[in-house]
Amino acid sequence: MSLITDTVNPGIRLLTIDRPAKRNAFDIETYVALAEGIVEADRDHEVRVIVITGSGGVFTAGNDLVDFRDQPDSMAAFDLLRTLVATEKPIVAAVEGFAVGIGASMLLHCDLAFAGNSTVFSLPFVTLGLTPEGATTLVLPRIAGVKLATELLMLGKKFTSKRAEEAGLINRAVADGTALAAALETATSLQELPTESVRVTKRLLHRDRLEILQVIDEEAEFFRKRCHSTEAKAAIAHFLN
Repeated sequence: MSLITDTVNPGIRLLTIDRPAKRNAFDIETYVALAEGIVEADRDHEVRVIVITGSGGVFTAGNDLVDFRDQPDSMAAFDLLRTLVATEKPIVAAVEGFAVGIGASMLLHCDLAFAGNSTVFSLPFVTLGLTPEGATTLVLPRIAGVKLATELLMLGKKFTSKRAEEAGLINRAVADGTALAAALETATSLQELPTESVRVTKRLLHRDRLEILQVIDEEAEFFRKRCHSTEAKAAIAHFLN
């Protein structure tokens, strides 16, 4: 199994990405498992908050590039992103180690996120001959400003938790190894609040949900086309070799 599901406290569902041999990189099975885990938690009346993390001190190294090479038309990643956007219950992320590609962009669709100080972030889509996904071209400029969003998305360089906090990807950088504790503490605070007030507040905060879903679909079309490009094939082959 590539996903561990647990109810750690009453009302809190913990979803742990579990592919430690691949630094929790997403393959299609993992995308599907996490999306289904989120949907099930969102429908479960006993669950009030969803927490997402990764096993072995790593959030996720992004997409498994073998899938980009072998299954370039897969929609699994975009289905997960749409699921995150559509979820009504609050989602809290606990990030350690690496948050690469979709591991970083998906944080834009988590309501709260905490990361260990040494976490390495990157959005390396352009460097792989691809294009951004997850509505990052819409959401990131809004919260980080156009200049910083351009730097992170176009240059694709690694950046720190401090930079991720400045860009609005996370709420706060915390001591290494304590991100999950911070996320669970926050989730506990949320689940103690009036459920309907939390739900409606989230809905009001994300009144641009339909626009975001539209942009995810638009970006997906460009992304899939780029997966078939000579540039992307060469960049991915170079990385894999």
